Amino acid sequence: MTPTAPPKTQNYTGPLLIIGALFFVFGFVTWVNSVLIAFFKQAFNLSTVGSNLVAFAFFISYTLMAIPSSALLKRTGFKNGMSMGLLIMAVGTIIFVPAAKAVSYPLFLVGLFLIGIGLTVLQTASNPYATILGPRESAAQRISFMGVANKLAGICSQFIFGGLLLTGANAVSGAATLEKVVTPYMILTGVLIVLAVLIRYSNLPEVSEEQDDAPAELTARTSVGQFPNLVLGVAAIFCYVGAEVIAGDTIINYGKAMGFSNDEAKYFTTYTLYGLLAGYILGIVAIPKYISQQMALRVGSILALILTTGAILTDGFTSILCVALLGFAISPMWPAIWPLALNRLGKFTKIGSALLIMGISGGALLPLLHGYLTDTVSAKMAYALLLPLFGYILYYAVIGHKKANW
Repeated sequence: MTPTAPPKTQNYTGPLLIIGALFFVFGFVTWVNSVLIAFFKQAFNLSTVGSNLVAFAFFISYTLMAIPSSALLKRTGFKNGMSMGLLIMAVGTIIFVPAAKAVSYPLFLVGLFLIGIGLTVLQTASNPYATILGPRESAAQRISFMGVANKLAGICSQFIFGGLLLTGANAVSGAATLEKVVTPYMILTGVLIVLAVLIRYSNLPEVSEEQDDAPAELTARTSVGQFPNLVLGVAAIFCYVGAEVIAGDTIINYGKAMGFSNDEAKYFTTYTLYGLLAGYILGIVAIPKYISQQMALRVGSILALILTTGAILTDGFTSILCVALLGFAISPMWPAIWPLALNRLGKFTKIGSALLIMGISGGALLPLLHGYLTDTVSAKMAYALLLPLFGYILYYAVIGHKKANW
């Protein structure tokens, strides 16, 4: 099946609303990981590295499944592929029930891995949709709309799951506390199945993510590796997702290490999400009318470097607030890097999208390194890992995305 782009005059509101609903799902199941990291660390008496395996199991699926997902979507079409992705996620969420009964951390990780596989299929399809359904120069603005849905869902997940799993004493562990995940994950399974059916029978159009705007000297290229803006962009996505997961998913444990109780720390991730939400809303208003997506990426990178330095040099709630405000600083990064990396790839856009999705593996690997630094150096100094990550993203914003040749 060869999908074709919808006519330029088509009204994209309906399809974008459907994609926005999917981004809400992405946000809910992704950002609940911050609560699960703290919850499993407590329930299974894990080290920081051990608890960060939650992020590893979830995000490593993007590396393993991005290219197979692209092949799957080519065979099934985007709509059927999205429905299949939701069903795979439902298998992952229902595994939480026997994992809780068996008191098995590895089985929980298997469930998270399957959820990640389903999300990989959904992300591989939905991000090109958001980029293509409208003018390319405003792609960052549309992705910012998707980001608002994503972060609102993340905030909801923090209040729902933070309240359910982290309320109460600091030292609860064992089978009894694991029972807390059974009912919410059974409900989540049902929601995913319903969404899969709705997507399958929706009016979502098939679109081609390939572009026809590549100049002649670029269409003659024979390998995706001949596009520096893409290759450097994949590395930028790797750094960004790793930094976002560190800023959002580790802040609860960081707060507890700084002396805050469970009841105080359980909502710290919402501060990061509020920052992300504010940044996305600002991006919707300002990009591209007042500021280009390239300039937004530069400003966000510089602010992130300043806030990371502040988190390392300050103490107590001030340090935690600096980590949380990273959410605002990094908000332009995903919306800007994606279209800059895919710019003028022509026939290589599909594989380029898959490679960018593989870059999400930064969320699997970098939190493990952060956890190792937390256990061996200190919870505060572990955030120094963010400095070279944001430094590279700044390089991509200023120089890397412009490179047409190696």
